[in-house]
Amino acid sequence: MSEVILNQIFNQLEMLELFELHQLNRAIHKYLTEKQATTQQAKFHQALLTSGLVKKFNHLSYSQLTERQLIQVQGKPVSETIIEERR
Repeated sequence: MSEVILNQIFNQLEMLELFELHQLNRAIHKYLTEKQATTQQAKFHQALLTSGLVKKFNHLSYSQLTERQLIQVQGKPVSETIIEERR
């Protein structure tokens, strides 16, 4: 980020009310936490690749996760059947 943009942000901070500053603080904290988690995950994945434990990662897209449909099952619920068979 250029220094000019950063100075503009600092100047705009002075115009914010206290509750707006708290909202901004929470938003920045959330952003930093997510960014740090993403960075740590990327480092972990790279370490797995480098060590040879993993050859590649399959990343599911959000659309693949949401396209799953529930199916109708006749009779008892599958969970009950599994529990009975384990006894």
